[in-house]
Amino acid sequence: MDLITIIGLVAACFTTVALLPQLVKVWKTKSTKDISTGMFTLYCGGVLLWFIYGVSLNNFPIILANSLAFVQGIVILVFKLKYK
Repeated sequence: MDLITIIGLVAACFTTVALLPQLVKVWKTKSTKDISTGMFTLYCGGVLLWFIYGVSLNNFPIILANSLAFVQGIVILVFKLKYK
């Protein structure tokens, strides 16, 4: 594995784990009043496009990070709708 791939995987870990505290907080508190629906919708759209981009390049770090980030973002949006 080359250095660029390692950097990509570390970046993928950081950006994917970044949403985890928010997801856990929403799950525990069942409160989403301070979460912006617009921001998370745009975020999910962006990471979906990054995922498509990664697939087109066959770039594993981009595919991995953005598929996991997309799932987390969608779960937060579902909680936002559920806990209105």
